[in-house]
Amino acid sequence: MGHSHHHHHSNQSEGNIKVAFFLNLGFAVIEIIGGLLTNSVAILSDALHDFGDSLSLGIAWYFQRISGRKENQEFTYGYTRFSVLGAVINSIILFGGSIFIMIEAIPRLLEPKTPETIGMIYLSIGGIIVNGVAAFRLSRGSSLNEKVVYLHLLEDILGWVAVLIGAIVMHFYDVPILDPLLSIGIALFILFNIYKNLKESFRIILQATPSNLSIDAIHQTLENIPDVKSFHDCHTWTMDGEFNILSVHLVVDSKRSMNDLETIKKTTKERLKTIGIDHATIEFETIEEDCDPC
Repeated sequence: MGHSHHHHHSNQSEGNIKVAFFLNLGFAVIEIIGGLLTNSVAILSDALHDFGDSLSLGIAWYFQRISGRKENQEFTYGYTRFSVLGAVINSIILFGGSIFIMIEAIPRLLEPKTPETIGMIYLSIGGIIVNGVAAFRLSRGSSLNEKVVYLHLLEDILGWVAVLIGAIVMHFYDVPILDPLLSIGIALFILFNIYKNLKESFRIILQATPSNLSIDAIHQTLENIPDVKSFHDCHTWTMDGEFNILSVHLVVDSKRSMNDLETIKKTTKERLKTIGIDHATIEFETIEEDCDPC
């Protein structure tokens, strides 16, 4: 199926997620120590959340690694879609983490507590740097798995920015309610993004038309192929949100030779490639032939 480029991208995605995993896990340990030293519930809850993130990053790394395996008799399309499974599991974990943040934050609206702010400021700066480095690597990724992991890290960065702002303000003013307000706002933002990622994941699993393809453009391309009288049974889907597949029946004149058909097939695949189709399966029929619908 010509997976060489796709396999290389899978290895790159795996490397990005691997770096994010170790950075996140290492800093989560530092957070627990820092949270205990500063007596900050916000940092301790963030540490627990980051451990959950580390778990989901580990899952993402595992599934991204599996997705690079070649096809076999059990999985004839290969393991590419395992990265989508990783994205779904991560979204569910991220949903749980966001709910946890809200459960922790809402009671603190009623009974706000001011922690040791200087320690919070130093920890939040460290959190922004560590998660920022990992997020920067993943921001260049295009797989759905990378996008969901990037969302994890974005949540962490926003969380640390909220902690930093809250800590600075609370250091100078007695307004501890800022911390839970910011936490709730971030959680709502992340829940909205989870919805978008899950929606895209289920579109892939249910084999909907890829969101980055235009059916009209595909039909127009097929209509303009020389010597093709018509076409039907045109289906498109995607393996993982990147590798797009199409199958179609092309109707040609019965007088066409095998060489003619080879030329038509080559032209069709080349033109479809330019509009985002990575793999096309083409079946020829003659005008006189009755199609056996799939």
